[in-house]
Amino acid sequence: MRHFDTHAHIGLIFDDPIEQLLVCQQAKQTGVAKIVSICNSLMDFYQVYENLKTADHVLFAAGVSPSEVANPGRDWRAKLDDALKYPRVVAVGEIGLDYFHRYGNKDSQIELFIDQLDTAARRDLPVIIHNREAGKDVLDVLRDRLPPAGGVLHCYSENAEYARRALDLNLYFSFAGNLTYRNARNLHETVRELPLDRILVESEAPFMVPSKYRGKRNKPEYLPATVEDLAMLLELPVEEVAEATYQNACRFFRVPA
Repeated sequence: MRHFDTHAHIGLIFDDPIEQLLVCQQAKQTGVAKIVSICNSLMDFYQVYENLKTADHVLFAAGVSPSEVANPGRDWRAKLDDALKYPRVVAVGEIGLDYFHRYGNKDSQIELFIDQLDTAARRDLPVIIHNREAGKDVLDVLRDRLPPAGGVLHCYSENAEYARRALDLNLYFSFAGNLTYRNARNLHETVRELPLDRILVESEAPFMVPSKYRGKRNKPEYLPATVEDLAMLLELPVEEVAEATYQNACRFFRVPA
């Protein structure tokens, strides 16, 4: 089986460049054939990109997350445009809205979100979307500004009704290790409502470790445990679900399978 980890914060697992490369190599040995490395800031993107550019199974996203809204960095728009020209950069992200942590204010978060959605549209790239307690505003913005290449609601945490409304847009739904938690009934209900061709999986490492590895620092190599639980919820063979989510991710990020 092969797997596609669509969202991993490699730079937050380890600071050391050699350790970062080792994490990606260990994931490959467990069947994780592709990984999207994601960062919250452009400064972090440039550093992690330099560390991992020799790992040819690692892809990259570049963007400014809502956590950085108060200080996105000097000339951040120009730096984002530059980053999106780098080899193997396949998406703008993660971007979005986070009202749980109260970063900046809502208006400033929405402005940052829209700015980067428009950049993605100009560059014909998909977007990786962060949503925490901001579901209504996220969908309202996406209805007007989702780029033609579409987007993914990463680490999906809303309910099935929200997913039904989001299905009207060119959106995918990515599930992390929290899908494996026994009390995550909203996620269990949601995956059963979604068409398989709109589902992706992610590690969200070093966060959201699958229940099988509870107590450990999450790594991309643990992604197969999430796929196993997803297959169980869908009542499908795990091999079928692994290949479907892999192909879905290749299609979304427009990379060869």
